[in-house]
Amino acid sequence: MARPTNKTELLNLSKKNFELLMDLIGSFSKKEQNSDFPKGTMNRNIRDVLMHLHHWHIMMIDWYQIGMKGGKPDMPAKGYTWKTTPELNRWIWGKYKYTPLEDAKKDFKSSYEKVRSLIEKHSDEELFEKKRYKWTGTTSLGAYLVSATSSHYDWALKLIKKAKK
Repeated sequence: MARPTNKTELLNLSKKNFELLMDLIGSFSKKEQNSDFPKGTMNRNIRDVLMHLHHWHIMMIDWYQIGMKGGKPDMPAKGYTWKTTPELNRWIWGKYKYTPLEDAKKDFKSSYEKVRSLIEKHSDEELFEKKRYKWTGTTSLGAYLVSATSSHYDWALKLIKKAKK
């Protein structure tokens, strides 16, 4: 499916990809779910992938809360720039590398629901009009939400499928 351009598409694709991801994970035995991927990826297992997605949800929620109050959020995170995202992702990996898989699943589902509720609060115009909010710069709120949900879940699906071949 193409990148969402309205609220309905964003809600539908984020839900579809979330469910595809959780179904894919559920299709593996507990042992397979907890086993490491082949060498060559920073996210070494399903837990790492879920906590990566969870943390990006949390950052999205923080940006939103700060930005909608008129503040300027540290994006992507304090001490990091978009060019240093790989370093940020390594920091995220380190923060969560001892999280049990079942906790990772719960955290990911919880933060997904919070991001989804943000989407539901807005109209198409509020989501997809560029430059509508000062904190989103030249892009739209929806573009950030697409990146934090449907397109990020698509990345996760591809990574897990490739690693589990």
